[in-house]
Amino acid sequence: MGDESSVLTVTADGDVRIVTLNRPDQLNGVSEELHRRLAEVWRELAADDAARAVVLTGAGRAFSAGGDFGHLLRHHSDPALRDRSIRLDRAIQTEMIRFPLPVVAAVNGPAVGLGCSLALGCDLVLMADDAYLADPHVSVGLVAGDGGVTLWPLLTSLLRAKEYLFTGDRIPAAKAVELGLANRLVPAAELEREALTLAHRLASQPAQALRATKAALAVVVEQVSRGGMEAALMAEQSTMASPEYLQIVSKLASGAKSRASETQEA
Repeated sequence: MGDESSVLTVTADGDVRIVTLNRPDQLNGVSEELHRRLAEVWRELAADDAARAVVLTGAGRAFSAGGDFGHLLRHHSDPALRDRSIRLDRAIQTEMIRFPLPVVAAVNGPAVGLGCSLALGCDLVLMADDAYLADPHVSVGLVAGDGGVTLWPLLTSLLRAKEYLFTGDRIPAAKAVELGLANRLVPAAELEREALTLAHRLASQPAQALRATKAALAVVVEQVSRGGMEAALMAEQSTMASPEYLQIVSKLASGAKSRASETQEA
């Protein structure tokens, strides 16, 4: 559970479980393996009888930069991978909505694309003062199927959701709080402590009442979002095969390789 070589680690702090996206050298970009683990971990945690609350965070200086470019690029030419990815995206969203324990996001740095969806899929969102959210799916030629369409209209106004999903603009932490996309702005040095303090407070609440309240709220979320989620997932799968997507992601992947090469040479 605490294997530091894993792309996703789970550690314990009393009755709180800390789930850490663990690809810090890649800004916790979501590889195929991490994508799979993100779909599996929620059932594993639900089966942990000693767990009462969860903190979700990222290793290093990012929460998650979103999809790994190499992984994203393979989607265009691999229909089986597209099918598998959409199934995983559906599972991640559904499992997080139905997960019985309270989850606190400790957004320690950029939360982009799927990373943004993971943060907003949590029950409470704390953001470091230097962190930001962004969902640039449309900007790379994709539909925001992994959570943007499901979550944003529930958390902020429909007009704001359209503005930021259509443009992919970054939302600094303070603005995210103002828009209702985060609960609190926290000094970066205090984020871990404050997230754990909040998680332990939730863990100390009467368990049955808290779980039942979350379950009732999950029904509301699913009733409101189900049609939109499925429509967005199917549309995202279609746009993964588009020439426009291939052109944009190929350019981004090439730029990322060039920057990595320059860093190594330096």
